[in-house]
Amino acid sequence: MNVGLIDGLANALTLANLGFALIGCLLGTLVGILPGLGPASAMAILLPVALYLPPEGAIIIMAGIYYGAMYGGSTTAILMNIPGEVASVVTAVDGFPMTRAGRGGQALAIAAIGSYMAGMLGTIAIALIGPFVADLALRFGPPEYFGLILFSMTALVSFAGSSFVGGLALGIFGMWLASVGTDPLTGTQRLNFGSMEMMKGFDIVPVLIGLFGIAEVLTSLQQNIDRIYSGKLGSWLSMIPRGAELTRGLMASARGSAIGFVLGLLPGMLPALTAYLAYDVEKNISKTPEKFGSGMIEGVAAPEAANNATAMAGFIPLLSLGIPTSPALAIMLGTLMINGLTPGPMLFQQQGLLVWTVIGSMLIANTVLLVLNLPLVGVWARISRVPYHVLGPIVLAVCVVGAYAPRNTLFDVWVAILFGIVGYVMRRLALPLAPLVLGFLLGPMFEQALRQSIALTGSPMIFVTRPIPLALIVAAVLVLGFTMALRRRSRMASDLMKDSASEV
Repeated sequence: MNVGLIDGLANALTLANLGFALIGCLLGTLVGILPGLGPASAMAILLPVALYLPPEGAIIIMAGIYYGAMYGGSTTAILMNIPGEVASVVTAVDGFPMTRAGRGGQALAIAAIGSYMAGMLGTIAIALIGPFVADLALRFGPPEYFGLILFSMTALVSFAGSSFVGGLALGIFGMWLASVGTDPLTGTQRLNFGSMEMMKGFDIVPVLIGLFGIAEVLTSLQQNIDRIYSGKLGSWLSMIPRGAELTRGLMASARGSAIGFVLGLLPGMLPALTAYLAYDVEKNISKTPEKFGSGMIEGVAAPEAANNATAMAGFIPLLSLGIPTSPALAIMLGTLMINGLTPGPMLFQQQGLLVWTVIGSMLIANTVLLVLNLPLVGVWARISRVPYHVLGPIVLAVCVVGAYAPRNTLFDVWVAILFGIVGYVMRRLALPLAPLVLGFLLGPMFEQALRQSIALTGSPMIFVTRPIPLALIVAAVLVLGFTMALRRRSRMASDLMKDSASEV
């Protein structure tokens, strides 16, 4: 084992550093559960505290908030179909159906186990290869990002539901919504229709709260749901998956961890995107892809592991090159600089013990998260049995506060209500929400990478003259063809089964 990691782990096991890790994980989990308050918001609020803590304590508590929030966001996504974090949107696709089937405890348990696996594997990878592989991020320019984003868009096919054209249209609509506001390259206004509020564009938080939270409440009221789940729940130990289901969940977690970690090394690769890609991979390799969306444990395990692995991987370019890969890690960069530390290639040499202490604390904090949250699985699962006339108003109140919190404007509350109605109508029409959300996330990145790439040479030929973009575009075409063929095969198999049933 790395000598530096052993020294750092010993230093992280001091009582004070254990306390910082525990506080960070608790705050992060709580923040992740509340819609609208992501890890970046909580870290920004607590940043002044870093002035009064020792350097390693400040970094440990901020890191604990960061990956604690990555786990906490899955709780409400699974139990109430309300993602606490953008990265938890795809977790709700199979997590909430599991709750409605009385298996919310199993979904929460595999989310905790998958997050733990991703965190531990990610931390070990940071320790082994962190100082050596961070320069991979520097090889990616706008053309490479365009190829990567185009490859990510192949996930639209998997989330399109029964109609590929309909899913594609929803993805394009999401990209159009994301373009409202200010042009990212020229600064000119577009699609704001003369509204001052629209100049800022639509924030992702109220959009998600509306599409998932408010729409879910409206749908439940329309269906006269008494409780999300009315059956009995056992002890938390009985809720841990076993046998073949546990094996499938662990394998999906391992694949999700690998996908999330590799892509997490790239600046701008958000946990939400790697979660979508991990889910897409699981659906494509599954023998029963048609069951995804109805409560498959792989659909919970893979995205949860991917978003946590991405969160961990972001520390490599941050510590080795001083490049933050997300808003939360940009605040972490500020924490380091406040304490007189300059991230970069020399940080491991000049502040070796501090860096290895932070890495060692990640191992401890991930274990703390598992120990804290696994016994609470039963407590959280019982939320699904609360009478809906009590739970519904509480959810609506949390949604309103969550929509208002990020930018402190009533406009975002109206946006959440508007998208709540949109989400309700889409549910009534059996239209999938995921393509719209994925298009909204990818739209700004796709536009910026495309325009910057063409600006480099003035010609779109740059995408086929550079090897990495060309390889990613070819891979996107191959994956698209494979996924379309898989959809066609599944549809044919379904039609044959219906024909056989009608003959009987």
